[in-house]
Amino acid sequence: MALSPSFRSLLRQVLHLQEPPQRTAFAFALGVFIAFSPAYGLHMILVGLCTWLFGLNFIALLAGSLINNPWTVVPILGATYWSGALLLGRADSPAFDWHDLSFAALYQQILPYAVPFTLGGMFLSVLGAALAYPVAYFFITKYRRPERASDAAPLPPQDPMS
Repeated sequence: MALSPSFRSLLRQVLHLQEPPQRTAFAFALGVFIAFSPAYGLHMILVGLCTWLFGLNFIALLAGSLINNPWTVVPILGATYWSGALLLGRADSPAFDWHDLSFAALYQQILPYAVPFTLGGMFLSVLGAALAYPVAYFFITKYRRPERASDAAPLPPQDPMS
């Protein structure tokens, strides 16, 4: 599967940020944490908040958070509920009554699944971030262009008296 040109350029930017690889990998892993968090609708706000509060790189955070996107949201939602239900020892699956779609009826139907969903989201957030950090660090250190000698600061002039 080929990566789209825009995602490829974003990945290239993340790999070549002018900051220590540990910091870039941490920002990416925090973005992955946000991607799996159950705070749907707040992901981009959380990315901006973490960028502002912790001074982390926006591009690295955004790249990590974009793991949750329109193509992956359904599998992530399913895995979130499933892992939370598994951790709680629940075997039931969500069943909805589609005849009454009022806000109150939907709220009553969704409420029993809120705890497994939240627990599963937090579990996957921690797991995803724990896996993302070493993977991101590996790729950043492997593919980051080494600093050329011409880009380094010039040496001080030699002492003419010696």
